[in-house]
Amino acid sequence: MTDLAAAPHTARDGLVERAVAGDETAFARLIAEHTGAMSRVAYVIVGDRDLTLDAVQSAWTIAWQRLRSLRDHAQVGPWLIAIAANEARQQRRRARRGNVVDISERLDRPGSVDPAASAETVDLERALRKFSGDDRRLLALRFVAGFDSTEIAGALGISASGVRSRLSRLIERLRAELTEGESA
Repeated sequence: MTDLAAAPHTARDGLVERAVAGDETAFARLIAEHTGAMSRVAYVIVGDRDLTLDAVQSAWTIAWQRLRSLRDHAQVGPWLIAIAANEARQQRRRARRGNVVDISERLDRPGSVDPAASAETVDLERALRKFSGDDRRLLALRFVAGFDSTEIAGALGISASGVRSRLSRLIERLRAELTEGESA
């Protein structure tokens, strides 16, 4: 989650302002700082590496075009992740795929060759398969991107209390799915 921690530093050093002014080097630095977090969230939503890459690439194109509209430069990280999440949802919708993935950082580390070591991941994938794309996006913004309820509310256009309520129900549902998988 170090990508998200970079956002306040990015705002302090004027990186966003320079990128808005057309400085391609500053924009490249934004890309370097935020692509990891954007990719993790997009991957949870689409469940496919190629679709993730497409979603993040589309998100960067949109970000370049709309960077001037960002009011609070300190919020560049959450803003970029919200764009990536929306693009991932669009990619998923276009592909009409049924894949759902775990919320680990699979993009950042090689997989384990020991099947016993990945049993929990398989259970989580199976449980998340039953969730809608919107539900997975909400879970990804909370547990992968590390957003709090206020940040999620801003990204999704719903109230913070609505986010907390929905997350509570989703977590209970996920627990039930995982418990059901253990007894099967």
